[in-house]
Amino acid sequence: MNIAIFKEYDIRGSYPNEINEETAYLVGKGYGSYLQEKYNQNTCVTGHDNRISSPSLYHEMIKGITDTGCNVIDYGLVTTPMHYYSRHINQLYGIMITASHNPKDDNGFKFSFDEFANARGQMIYDFRDYILKGEFKTGKGTIEKKEIRDSYLEEIKKTVDMGPRKLNVVIDPGNGTAATIMKDCHNLFPNLNVTYICEQSDGTFPNHHPDPAVEENLTMLKEKVLELKADIGISYDGDGDRVGIIDEQGNFIIADKLMIIATRALLNTFENKTVLMDVKCSKALEDEIKKLGGTPYLERTGTSYTETTTKKNNIPLGGELSGHLFFNDRGPLIGSGIYNGLRFLEILSKTEKNFSELLEDIPIYYSTPEIKIASSNEKKFEVIEKVKKYTHEKNYETIEMDGVRVTFDKGWALVRASNTGPNITLRFEAKTKEFLEKIEKEFTDLVHLLNK
Repeated sequence: MNIAIFKEYDIRGSYPNEINEETAYLVGKGYGSYLQEKYNQNTCVTGHDNRISSPSLYHEMIKGITDTGCNVIDYGLVTTPMHYYSRHINQLYGIMITASHNPKDDNGFKFSFDEFANARGQMIYDFRDYILKGEFKTGKGTIEKKEIRDSYLEEIKKTVDMGPRKLNVVIDPGNGTAATIMKDCHNLFPNLNVTYICEQSDGTFPNHHPDPAVEENLTMLKEKVLELKADIGISYDGDGDRVGIIDEQGNFIIADKLMIIATRALLNTFENKTVLMDVKCSKALEDEIKKLGGTPYLERTGTSYTETTTKKNNIPLGGELSGHLFFNDRGPLIGSGIYNGLRFLEILSKTEKNFSELLEDIPIYYSTPEIKIASSNEKKFEVIEKVKKYTHEKNYETIEMDGVRVTFDKGWALVRASNTGPNITLRFEAKTKEFLEKIEKEFTDLVHLLNK
């Protein structure tokens, strides 16, 4: 087994070179054995996304799990958030075959060992070492097939309070797994007039890459919003756990600005006025949270960490720049792209303002998108350690919870190792364009030098 497939948040790699049916069987054997040995749990829930390789991997994974004597509740083709919901209603841990927003030839496994979120960090590396030892249990587990669609739809209807305004909406699931459930979700609300594009479930993702955090992937959505003069456009990623939004003018609204809109609309309804943001989010969000009487909570990047902290600390709203948002104020449906989109439609349905107007008067900062510099999985962490040394020598004010975030009077710089690919990720923000260019040049030049 290629140990490089074990990432910070999940198991992920290309099919069939890095992940194949043999890998799936071994992961299943490991998962079924680990649950019984370490957690005294003899049943788990399972699901898979709509990638072409997912059904065959799923079959072998379930065979591996049941060959250990562990039982399976099989939900079949589901979005990742539906899988999370199945874990919640069964009060069981579970494993899902998906590669999220990765290219069509990738696949992987998201899995849990606690009630908070997917396994992360050391949990995954301990599980890797357990699999590599190969000391698996044997037995004959059972398979129980179940459906979750009706229960999931009931929960959505119960926790979304749509206002009176009728909205014209364009939805683009990018041919991902959300296409299998989204129409039923939106049909719950008669004030939504929805037009769909890229609406067929197709794991080859024929129209565009299924990552709504990258603006170029939303070109078709922008064009359709402008063509129809729609109020809003919404997109999801391949497994349906992230959201991207286009306003009525065709502008991409980055996730930290979406969180400003949510904070403005909802903070006064929260008893706990803490809002979680990851280290890549704009200071404009931090400023707005404070201005409205809330407390910003800075967390490292990674949906598993964001979700865990949000749940553990009962934080009502959390999110990260990648489009993972967590409305944790009304029940278990957190971390769902479809649900998040509905919550923004709810906000819009209760105002006469255009979506773009919900961002009026936010503090102005100049920022870069995420800048990715290719670096091997071995090299990238060495580079980060050298960047830390550089910032210490310069006596810069730094936060080192996730790479290096350097704070200046006029802005900040972030340099971190990607946990999902062979890249070093940088992002910069400043009060002036001149200072933005200065810190961007300083740290991109530094990384290129150290990465040679």
